Amino acid sequence: MARDRRDEARRLLADDIDPGARKKEKKATELEKAENTFEAIAREWHQKQTHTWTERHAHYVLKRLELYLFPRLGNKPIAEITAKDILATLRRLEKEGKLHTAHRTLTACSQAFRYAIATGKAEADPCRDLRGALPPEKVKHRAAITNPVKVGALLRAIDSYEDSIVVSCAMRLASLVFVRPGELRKAEWKDIDFDNAEWRFTITKTNTPTLLHW
Repeated sequence: MARDRRDEARRLLADDIDPGARKKEKKATELEKAENTFEAIAREWHQKQTHTWTERHAHYVLKRLELYLFPRLGNKPIAEITAKDILATLRRLEKEGKLHTAHRTLTACSQAFRYAIATGKAEADPCRDLRGALPPEKVKHRAAITNPVKVGALLRAIDSYEDSIVVSCAMRLASLVFVRPGELRKAEWKDIDFDNAEWRFTITKTNTPTLLHW
């Protein structure tokens, strides 16, 4: 081993490379990888987000990371994790019939990668390459809620939703204007008159022009 190291040092010197500097550089690289593991970065991201989430939501996000991602990916440098690595974890959840959990886990994983990109710890989000890799969740249509007590519970659930600011605002608006999701999503500022408290739009199902006052 000593002779091998001596010969390696001679080869480096022959190429005008300082063996001592190379050793320090290698050690620094290994230390950086140890500090930038997926688990370390994901926990840092989670900690940064907790003040914007409800305690319940923060708990479930961390639980998914700890149960499904950290055991297989936690010790790997985040910059070296591939889409194939992530998909292998998600496939296990899919086979167990936990498709909803697989989708939510993928979302959390992608958010952790975007944080890593923003902080210079990774250059890309491999989760983007997994679009369409998981089967879509089956949508279960539910009857309208007419019971006042249940309506109150729904409004409180909407008020506490924090996964996406866009979805949160859309749901809160929907509970005030009672229009179809497509009509709300396609609303334009030019159709809204704040001075007269009016919103003019067309009901998509019947193609009927409508005036809404608030």
